[in-house]
This record gives sequence, C-alpha cells and structure tokens, in this order.
Amino acid sequence: MPLITVMAPCFNEAGNITELHSQVRAVFERLPEYTLEFVFIDNCSTDGTIGEIRALAAKDPAVRAILNVRNFGQVRSPYHALLQCRGDAVISLAADLQDPPTLIPELLEKWREGFKVVAAVKRTSDEGAVYRLLRGTFYALIHRISDVRPIQNFTGFGLYDQVVIDALRQIDDPQPYFRGLISEIGWPPALVPFDKPRRVRGVSKNNFFSLYDLAILGIVKHSVAPLRLATFFGFAMSGVSLLVSLGYLVAKLAFWDRFVLGTAPILIGFFFFASVQLFFIGILGEYINSIHIHVRKLPLVVERERINWGAPDASPVSADRVEAARGGR
Repeated sequence: MPLITVMAPCFNEAGNITELHSQVRAVFERLPEYTLEFVFIDNCSTDGTIGEIRALAAKDPAVRAILNVRNFGQVRSPYHALLQCRGDAVISLAADLQDPPTLIPELLEKWREGFKVVAAVKRTSDEGAVYRLLRGTFYALIHRISDVRPIQNFTGFGLYDQVVIDALRQIDDPQPYFRGLISEIGWPPALVPFDKPRRVRGVSKNNFFSLYDLAILGIVKHSVAPLRLATFFGFAMSGVSLLVSLGYLVAKLAFWDRFVLGTAPILIGFFFFASVQLFFIGILGEYINSIHIHVRKLPLVVERERINWGAPDASPVSADRVEAARGGR
C-alpha cells in the first residue's frame, strides 16, 4: 500500500495537536488502501505541545516527531521536515486546523490522477480587510515581477509526490521560499480550492512583520525586477532633474531680477531624492543579506531529539532514495 506522510509543523499548538491527529486518523480510517505516517516538527514550543506530541507518539507508532533546539522560524523548520519525509506522497498542513484534514481525500484523488503537486488554494478566509488587501496586493505584485509564476492564494498546504521532495533535496538553500520553489521546479499543479475556517483554539503566529518577511523573501528569491527598477528609476530621475535644472536656468536668465528660486524647491527635491535612495539601498540590502545567508552555510534547523524514528529501516530517508536525490553524485 502507498505510504502517505502527513507533516505538520507546530509552535505552541497544545490545544490543537491531539484534535489534528484525531481528525487525520479518522480520514485515513476511511482510506484503508493507504498507510499513514504522521510527522510533527516542533519549533521549541513553550506550552504543552511537546508533551502532547510525546503522548501521541507513545500511543500511535505511526507518529514521528522532530524537536528543534530553538525556534528556527516558519520558513526553515517546515522545509526541513519535508526533506525528512519518506512517504510516496507527502501532505503538508498547518497544525492549527485551518488547513482542513477533510480535504485529504481530494488531494489523494488528484495524486492518483497523476499530478505530482496538488496545491490547496484559499477561496475565502476569515481575516481582516487590511490583511486581505495586503495579501491580494502581494500576490498580484509577485505574479507580475517574478521569474516564475507562483500559485496565487497558496500557502504550502497540499500534496507533493516523492519525486518533488527528491528534487527539493538537491536544492542547497538555507532560507528557502517554499511556495516559489514549487513553481520553480516546474511540475504542473492540480488546484483544489477550499474555504479557510476560523481558528478555534490558540493564537495565530502570523503578524504584519512575519508576513512582511515572507513577502520580501519571495520577491528577493524569485525576482530581480526591483534591482532593474532601481537602475531604470535612476536613469529616469536623472533625466527629469536635468530638464528641471535647465528650466530653472532659462527662467533665471530670462527674468534675472524677478525670478527667485527660494528654498522650498531645494528642500523638497533633497528629501525626495534622499528617500528614493534609501528605499533602493534597502532593496539592495535584502539581496546582499540573501547572499550572506547562503555564504554562511547554516543548517536549516538543529535537532534536539527525534521521537519514534526507530531502527535504520524506519529512517526518514532511505539510503537508495538519498542517492537518487543526489543524482548519483
């Protein structure tokens, strides 16, 4: 029977872990043709999440867990867990139950049809108007400027064939933008729309700053448009400045006694150009920071402990699969 790995990253989700496991188990009880493996990766939770995971692993041998030594963020930790999954297909979903496990049969149906990537895309979500506007603006922007076309309203919830996971293992990126990588790899996705439910327990870990970090990461990783915009804007504003200065020169020569330049245009022009320079220096700094992260060669995460990984035959990635992922290198 095909092995299906369900992977759930978590941080301070003690109120949802047991319910998530129960719902996923209930789904697979109606799918006897599959074998379930459940992988949690905990980002150093400070509530009772780790205790809940240990209790589930003690009762259910299909539950495996990775415990990080610290919080490595919502980008690196889930990506690391994906690379450890050994299932024929891997289903990634959030531990907060806002990625509904009831969608799993539909994801598997698309996989059986031959799709290597099945992306669950949000049709509606219970979020504020400001966040909805910002999110829509970001998707529209990155769709226009990105070198690849990312899937709109896709947050990572979906199914990935093991060939996709093997392709990800060949990418050496210590700070990956997963949603962009899925499009970069190139397998055409099947889209499964869903309505994102309201969070029932716990507090969302997303805020304006974390979403801003994700947005900048997506732009820097998959587009050079901001750098080209800086160059183009520099040329354009240089031309405008030359025309304005020539206009002032002609006016001064024509009306020498009556034309007074004043300080207002000088101050406005100075602050305008200074702000434009600071903006593009910041953009350039983001690209330099991305290079700096790659140069340091840091691991995605540092693990403190693994639970239920067991004997070598139950290792997360078998030796022959690792060799295949490396392409025989």
